[in-house]
Amino acid sequence: MNRFLRPRRGLEAVVAYVRAAPGTYLWLFILFVTTIALHHMSPHFEERFLRQRSTNIRELSANPVRVFVTSAMWIDGGRWLPYAALYTVFHAQAEHWLGTARWLTVCVAAHVLATLASEGVLLRAIRQGAVPYSAVNTLDVGVSYALAGVIAVLTYRIAAPWRYAYLAFVLLAYTLPLASAPTFTDFGHVISVLIGLACYPLTLGRGEPWNPKETLTALRG
Repeated sequence: MNRFLRPRRGLEAVVAYVRAAPGTYLWLFILFVTTIALHHMSPHFEERFLRQRSTNIRELSANPVRVFVTSAMWIDGGRWLPYAALYTVFHAQAEHWLGTARWLTVCVAAHVLATLASEGVLLRAIRQGAVPYSAVNTLDVGVSYALAGVIAVLTYRIAAPWRYAYLAFVLLAYTLPLASAPTFTDFGHVISVLIGLACYPLTLGRGEPWNPKETLTALRG
């Protein structure tokens, strides 16, 4: 009987995990649908289609609210499964911990503020002649800024001293690309991490930090 109950209990645990993070999995479902749509577009049409939904300088100047929303609904490159894993590991955990409203606040803050910062750097480079004027149309869609902010805020979910090891890994993962071959997107990722860390007030009163050592001890029995 136990052999038959285990798969059922496992399925129930998965369903409970998903239901506890409705925002994460609704967003992930939207990305699944839009990714399928991209796979049915020709490369030329896809580029033009995404550029109109991109937070590039031209579109931000014309309709900022629309492109802030639409740019977060598409994945450039059409690879959905890696994001499904990342959303489950990071976004869902943050939503379970913070609640949907606070989690969404972190996402929006990182997505909007990091976009404005990175596009501001690009605009300055255009005005200084460091990059051509055509860069105002640079494609900038995706969910990486929000993801970086959430990854960073999860620092406060972990108990010390494990917290500092996690933070060091996050900072290295995002600052090394900026130091080696910087792009405006890499700059935006670093800003997103700093925004996530600045969201510390949203984490107050959300329970005791998770201690990996206690979890390992419990697993060992």
